[in-house]
Amino acid sequence: MKEFWNERYATEEFAYGTEPNAFIRENLPSFKPGKILFPAEGEGRNAVFAAQLGWDVSAFDISEQGKEKAKMLAADKKVQINYDVKSVENCTYPLESFDAIALVFAHFPADIRKVSHRQLAEYLKPGGVLLLEGFTKKQLEYSKANPKSGGPKNEAMLFSIDEIKSDFEHFDFKLMTETETNMDEGLYHIGKSHVLRMIAVKK
Repeated sequence: MKEFWNERYATEEFAYGTEPNAFIRENLPSFKPGKILFPAEGEGRNAVFAAQLGWDVSAFDISEQGKEKAKMLAADKKVQINYDVKSVENCTYPLESFDAIALVFAHFPADIRKVSHRQLAEYLKPGGVLLLEGFTKKQLEYSKANPKSGGPKNEAMLFSIDEIKSDFEHFDFKLMTETETNMDEGLYHIGKSHVLRMIAVKK
């Protein structure tokens, strides 16, 4: 998996563009800046956006190439982000140390998803906000019709509302919806897609 992402991020062009994800761009400014974590952050577009809003940003990804691109983008935008190269299984942060966590198309293998989600939730302060956007299981139909729309080809790695609610059971869900959207994010998230969007507050 590391090799896949290093290869994808090795090109000069940003695989998913340099602009933040639309859901993050629309919703993150509603929250008072504090400490935020971006797991599986890739080339840094969302982390850099958060830093521009005044957040103290930490991020990680398994890809060294992703980190290099993120550092380039942060330098271009004249902001600072803390970016580590590590897997979700090996990420460690102080418990209850973040005011927000943003999971943006962070699709982990099915056998570690629930454990990883619950571990990440422990790094969030009570009252902290969790923002999530990812592909639903219906995305398989969309990606067959248009491979550029993106997403894992393994249904078990795609999201359902019931699964996500189970993963984050100690949260108050402010928004939880599955919807069709038209994406325009770089080279690999293009066209109609089916996504799950969530905003939740840790109890």
